[in-house]
Amino acid sequence: MSTSAIMNTYGERTTTLTRGEGPYLWDSNGTRYLDALSGIAVCGLGYNYPAVTRAICEQAEKLVHCSNLYIIEPQQALGNLLVELSGMERVFFSNSGAEANEAALKIARKYGQQKGIKAPEVITADKSFHGRTLATLSATGNQKVKNGFEPLVSGFVHVSYNDINAIKAAATENTVAIMVEPIQGEGGINIPADDYLNQLRDLCDEKGWLLMLDEIQSGNGRTGEFFAYQHNKIKPDVVTTAKGLGNGVPIGACLARGAAAEILQPGNHGSTFGGNPLVCAAALAATKALVDEKLIARAATLSTIMLESLKTQLKDSTKVADIRGKGMMFGIQLNRDCAELVEKAKAKHLLLNVTAGSTIRLLPPLIISDEQAQTIVDTVVQLIEEF
Repeated sequence: MSTSAIMNTYGERTTTLTRGEGPYLWDSNGTRYLDALSGIAVCGLGYNYPAVTRAICEQAEKLVHCSNLYIIEPQQALGNLLVELSGMERVFFSNSGAEANEAALKIARKYGQQKGIKAPEVITADKSFHGRTLATLSATGNQKVKNGFEPLVSGFVHVSYNDINAIKAAATENTVAIMVEPIQGEGGINIPADDYLNQLRDLCDEKGWLLMLDEIQSGNGRTGEFFAYQHNKIKPDVVTTAKGLGNGVPIGACLARGAAAEILQPGNHGSTFGGNPLVCAAALAATKALVDEKLIARAATLSTIMLESLKTQLKDSTKVADIRGKGMMFGIQLNRDCAELVEKAKAKHLLLNVTAGSTIRLLPPLIISDEQAQTIVDTVVQLIEEF
């Protein structure tokens, strides 16, 4: 099938995927692949998960869409569940992670304006990724993805990740919020010091800033807690999520508590499709499955198995600079760029990707078996040995 009508935003694509079941995908030639990427941290439940498929079908027969001028039952139920799981108080539903982050940034701006700050600034981190809209692109700490889109949105200050002193040095009287990923995904699975988020929480409390955590990639059970910040026993003022929330349907959410939860009022923000009945029914089923099937704890167990095996098998490799992981987020950093390994892995019937140039990124579904987890590890080790 020709893709000539599609804008060339994803480069050359050679594989047509036609169906999925569990952690596997099949292409148009009937070849089966083990997906170690979960559609980039989206399908934590794998493909065609029965409860989600059933929820989509049942809701489609009743009501796919109505505007947010009316109460939407699946939206209310999903909102209540997310508030319970997160410790937040209110939620705004969007269609994507970038839109969820846009909502967070608007909260920060209005929070600053209400404090009399005419040019509010948000501190974000180098190597971060927050989206591709103009505001979230401006917040992102990666110049490569910004090139060609200037002038960008003002009001963002970038500092080194995992460096509390850099934040203190960069702060001004206009600072209103800090926005970081608890684990940097696109930046190469960068995991900060154990107390980094605690230090951020303390600093924000001291200064009266909002702590805003982008959990688009790290949320929804992927790290062994529903949200990664829960490992630190803290609560942010704002947290955003998307990818794994709907297991494939396009939905994002911006959750807030305290003063941040009351910032947006009628007329300040909205979305035509955000939180419609279909996507909320799917996300509700997916979120319940994560909890009821104890898949969040399973992510922590699988992480130990895979990380130990990777480190054991690669401990003597001169090609590996570092191996990082938390929950079902793994980064194997090589000592040179390795983008070619994506196609080489596909030839071995494994789907993965390379981010930050030299880091093999693994984001497997949370439903994989011990045997499938070992297959992923063994195949990656073989790829590195042959590289």
